[in-house]
Amino acid sequence: MSLARCVREHTSAVYEIIRMKHFEDRTVINNRGSLARFPLTSYPPYVNIQIEETLTWDIIMLPRCVCALLRARGLSMVTSRHATSGNIVARSVYCKGLHQQVPQESLLDQIPPVQVIKRPVQTMEKRRATFNDRSQFKYARRLVIKLGSAVITREDENGLALGRLAKSRVLVAECQIEGRECIMVTSGAVAFGKQKLTQELLMSLSMRETLSPKDHTREDAGLLLEPRAAAAVGQSGLMSLYDAMFAQYGVKLAQVLVTKPDFYNEETRRNLFSTLSELISLNIVPIINTNDAVSPPPQADDDLAGQVISIKDNDSLAAMLAAEVQADLLILMSDVDGIYTKPPSQEGARLLRTYTPDMNDTVQFGKKSRVGTGGMDGKVEAATWALEHGVSVVICNGMQEKAIKTILAGRKIGTFFTDSNHAVGTTSVDVLAENARQGSRILQTLAPEERAHCIHTLADLLVSKQSKILEANAKDLAEATKNGLAAPLMSRLSLSSSKLKNLAVVPIGVLLVIFESRPDCLPQVAALALSSANGLLLKGGKEAVHSNKALMEIVNEALESVGATKAISLVSTREEISDLLSMEHHIDLIIPRGSSELVRSIQEQSQHIPVLGHAEGICHVYVDNSADLDKALKIVRDSKCDYPAACNAMETLLLHEDLVKGGASFFVDVCSMLKKEGVTIYAGPNLSQQLTFGPPPAKSLRTEYSSLECTVEVVKNLQDAVNHIHTYGSSHTDVIVTEDPHKASEFLSQVDSACVFHNASSRFADGYRFGLGAEVGISTARIHARGPVGVEGLLTTKWVLSGDGHAASDFCEGGLEYLHESLPL
Repeated sequence: MSLARCVREHTSAVYEIIRMKHFEDRTVINNRGSLARFPLTSYPPYVNIQIEETLTWDIIMLPRCVCALLRARGLSMVTSRHATSGNIVARSVYCKGLHQQVPQESLLDQIPPVQVIKRPVQTMEKRRATFNDRSQFKYARRLVIKLGSAVITREDENGLALGRLAKSRVLVAECQIEGRECIMVTSGAVAFGKQKLTQELLMSLSMRETLSPKDHTREDAGLLLEPRAAAAVGQSGLMSLYDAMFAQYGVKLAQVLVTKPDFYNEETRRNLFSTLSELISLNIVPIINTNDAVSPPPQADDDLAGQVISIKDNDSLAAMLAAEVQADLLILMSDVDGIYTKPPSQEGARLLRTYTPDMNDTVQFGKKSRVGTGGMDGKVEAATWALEHGVSVVICNGMQEKAIKTILAGRKIGTFFTDSNHAVGTTSVDVLAENARQGSRILQTLAPEERAHCIHTLADLLVSKQSKILEANAKDLAEATKNGLAAPLMSRLSLSSSKLKNLAVVPIGVLLVIFESRPDCLPQVAALALSSANGLLLKGGKEAVHSNKALMEIVNEALESVGATKAISLVSTREEISDLLSMEHHIDLIIPRGSSELVRSIQEQSQHIPVLGHAEGICHVYVDNSADLDKALKIVRDSKCDYPAACNAMETLLLHEDLVKGGASFFVDVCSMLKKEGVTIYAGPNLSQQLTFGPPPAKSLRTEYSSLECTVEVVKNLQDAVNHIHTYGSSHTDVIVTEDPHKASEFLSQVDSACVFHNASSRFADGYRFGLGAEVGISTARIHARGPVGVEGLLTTKWVLSGDGHAASDFCEGGLEYLHESLPL
């Protein structure tokens, strides 16, 4: 019987034939097993229907009534592996509702069978591809999460750390609710049982033993208990605790206790994973642990032909399970941050963010944790074995806040185990930062003439390789247009011959410069880094990847001329900015160049590294009633229309009320000029009250448009204009247009901005125009560099003292005296 006839005979559900190009998560219904309940999550759960292994359709959001009827027909659901293979062509049936007419059977019968890639168990012969990058973790659907004993037990090993345990359970429950399939490998029964048995042991003490100060039975009670007995006593209480925690999220649990022989006997092994498959298909979280009440002590034995890992502890157990159920990701949670090059307590230990199997000989392992049966070498062995069997692995600190969520978000925490084939040719940011530090020291040893030669070489290369740079930029522009990049960002992304020539004539650091859609700033800051002998890390936006790569090749060629090729590096890996901001031991200064959202985000996230820059460029031009109106029109036009995407472009035009009252011609002239230039005008509150049919009101007076848009507002006088700027400005650049020198002087002294101009366009707020050469940005801070930041803003003070056996005591009362003079260097 066809599916259409089955559905039509027993329910009024509605199906609509659609075409699907991709599979996500799917549940296979076939003629074995039992009915599964699948979650309706944020991503659509696709379901493959197989009738007698012959006809196959995809159905999304299969109604419960249909599930029940299919089950009555002897069908069931078995979860399969999600497929991303490009060779699958899906012909799908979509459940749209429950109360419309069922389509004709002929339509359904016309759908050809679909090739389904299932996720079976016990098929480790063929190695599956693992994740190449942390950013792919968000696609992980089946997770095996191992919580180490050190994570869930108290420091005294006599009971559970309920706070940490509850947080971990919440994260697992949330993952399950999102639609992921979670399997937990955890211990805790021994610790839970010890707490109970300790009470019994203390109750069995005699009065004399209890009162004797020399009897240490009470302190050593935990050491006197047999772990197997403690496990037997604690198992029931532990599961009751887990049930209570997960019940708050509506998640069901099942406990599975295993021993080593279960994996070596084919029948028990098959039964075990059949049970796990059934539990997963029923949306139940299996909690797996070794049966500590009967398990033999851990012993070192070899893998059986590489197919079965030695089950010595929960790490190897988790690796075995992850490979058998073909998990997408295995998370091993312990009390350390990851894999270190040597024991963390030793000097020079360095955390490895990425680990490849060929690094085994370079890592020195220490002793195992205070609880549990496995050490860090056991974790690495288990992780490597799982990786070889097609499972991606992360070892992390289970005590870190929201560790599981953070890992799935692609953040760089813990150690990510990856295949060496995918790691070839990539360099970690830690290494790049250290190279930049060494490169900075090389640059400091060079004579000024040598650094100048390198900068001139860079300028010559910008001109001679212009065609190659523009070709790469054209690729970025084409992709940006295809992706619908905003117009202001497109303007910043675009390079031209004139831009490159301007870069070349500027005597063009800074340890980390983060920029978006501004490939032209790469050679600028590179030259400034050379000039100031700073090492430099560059993190560009993905929309300019081709342009940045072409420009970086030119920078490297210039660095080769002075033997400092590693002084400047472009971070090309998919590192999260938040991860870069945590590298305070390598990075001394961060300079963000981009949108206000980017700068503000970096300023908020960077807690230990100073940030030089401005979050917003809300620049004002105030036209006074004593202004030369022809000058004013020229200044307003240039401030707004010369380069609207620049941070020094005018965003708010302030007009003295005399220039608006009584139909003053200047207001009409300036609005006509702006409209002719394509500028969209928004009215401030005061202007809106004076005009019956004026421009639309501005949503906010604190808006950086970065495009051909601006706000026009009316003020009563000069002081009102200053107050407006202090209230809504960003301390970037503000301008007064007036012929009254007293008003100009008052404005220049009162406005607290980095750049304050009189009768000049706001576009002059630029390092090149100030004679600073290139700039790395404009700072609105009130310490160190302020305004356009050039070479001097990237230098700090170094005090050099040369004496002849002088001591501070020589300058005490009656002794030598200090004489301070400026000396030539």
